[in-house]
Amino acid sequence: RSDEAHGEAPPLITTKLPRERAYLVGVLLSGSTDEVVREQMAELADLARTSGVDVVGSEVQKRSRIEPAHFIGMSRVDRLRELKLEGAFDIIVCNEDLSPRQQRNLEKELKVKVLDRTEVILEIFAQHARTHEGRLQVEAARLHHQLPRLIGSYSYDRQGRGGVGARGGQGEQQIETEKRRIRKRIRDLDGEIEQVRSQRHQQRTGRRRADLETAAIVGYTNAGKSTLLNALTGAHVRAEHRLFATLDPTTRRLDLPTGRGLLLTDTVGFIQKLPTDLVAAFRATLEEVTEADLVIQVLDASSPGLNQQAETVDKELAELGAGDKPRVVVLNKVDLLGPAARRRVVAAMSARYPGAVPISATQGLGLADLLSAIDDTSRGETVPLEILVPYGREGVLATLRKIGGIDRTEYAETGTRAWGWAPRHAAARFEAYRELSGTSGSRRGRRRPG
Repeated sequence: RSDEAHGEAPPLITTKLPRERAYLVGVLLSGSTDEVVREQMAELADLARTSGVDVVGSEVQKRSRIEPAHFIGMSRVDRLRELKLEGAFDIIVCNEDLSPRQQRNLEKELKVKVLDRTEVILEIFAQHARTHEGRLQVEAARLHHQLPRLIGSYSYDRQGRGGVGARGGQGEQQIETEKRRIRKRIRDLDGEIEQVRSQRHQQRTGRRRADLETAAIVGYTNAGKSTLLNALTGAHVRAEHRLFATLDPTTRRLDLPTGRGLLLTDTVGFIQKLPTDLVAAFRATLEEVTEADLVIQVLDASSPGLNQQAETVDKELAELGAGDKPRVVVLNKVDLLGPAARRRVVAAMSARYPGAVPISATQGLGLADLLSAIDDTSRGETVPLEILVPYGREGVLATLRKIGGIDRTEYAETGTRAWGWAPRHAAARFEAYRELSGTSGSRRGRRRPG
C-alpha cells in the first residue's frame, strides 16, 4: 500500500552535494626544515577542511628554488596528472602564493582547479564574515588578489585576430573591461572601508573621553581569544574550535579586581604567511591593535607549533607598529597538557616572555593571576595624587577608583582625603581636588600595596 493511498505525502529526500576532494602540494626549500614545512602542511590541511573540502592526500617536493613556470617540477606535475586521471582528487591546493602564470600553467597541465594558500584563507574569511564591515573587507581583499589573475579567465582561442587597425581581439577586450570593473569596485570598497575606519576612530575617541584604558586581545588563529574574552567579561562572543571563527572585533568592559575599568577588544587571528591583501583590507580592524594601550597576546600552549606561532604573532605585531606596546602574554589551554609537558612549556615560554601567565580560559584556571597582570601592566605612566574631596562629592572618589586607584583614605573635617594615582592623560580632571603637598612627578606601573 502506498503512502498516496492513505493520503500521506511521500517522505522528502534531501540530497547533499559531495565535498570537493583536495590534494595538498608543498615545497621544501633549502634553508627551511622538515619540521617547519610539516607544521605548515598540517595547518594548510586545517585551512582546507575549514573552507569546506576534504583533504585526501598531500606531498612535499624538495627543491633548491620554486619552479617559475609550474611552482613544482615537471616530474611532479606528471605524477599529479596520473593521480588526477585515476580520479584521486578534484582540486589542488598549494602551500604558497602562486603567481598568475604558475596557477594558469598548473590548471592547463592538470585540467583541474588549482588554489593557493591565500585563496583558501580568503574563502574562509568570506564564509565567516557576518557584518557589513567584514564583508566589505573580504571582498576588497579577494578583488585585489583576483585582478592580476584575470588573463587566465579567457582562453586565447576566444580572442580572435580583430579587424584592420583593431587594438586587440574579443578576449583581450573582455579582460580590459573586467579589469576596469574590478578597479572601480575596489575604489568604491576602499571608500566604504575608509568610512568604517573613520567610525572606528570616532568610537575610540569616545572611549578616550571616558578615560578608560584599552586592551587588544591578539594571537594566532584558534588560540582561544574569544573564549578568553567571554571568560573575563561574561560576553557571549561566538567561540568555536576552528580557524578564523572571529573576523569582526568585539569590545567589552573588563572590571579589574581594584575596581578600575578597562575596555577589552577581541581581534582577528594571525596566521603564517598572512596574505598582504588581507592585511591591507583589514586595516580598519587591525587599528584596534595599533591604537590599544595594552596588547594581550594569547598563545595555545598545547599546540605542537607553539614556537612558530609565537614568532608569527611577534612578527605581525612588529609590522603593525605594535611590537613595543606594553604586553601581557597568556599561555592558554594548559589544561590539555600533562604535568611534565606543562612545566616544560611554561618554563620555555617564560624564558621568552618573562611574566607569561599560564591559564585555561575554558576551565577558569589562572584567571585571577591574569587579571592582576593586566591590572599592573595596563597602568602605563601614572601620576600620584593626594586629593581632598568635600563631603557630598563622593563621585569623584568613585571616578578615581574606576580609571586609576586609591591606596588609602582618611576622613578630615572638610572632606575625605585620599592618596592614589591616575593615568597621566586623566590626572588633570582631579586638579581642583589636589592637595598642594608632595604629589609631583610620575611613575610607571605602580603596584598595589600588599
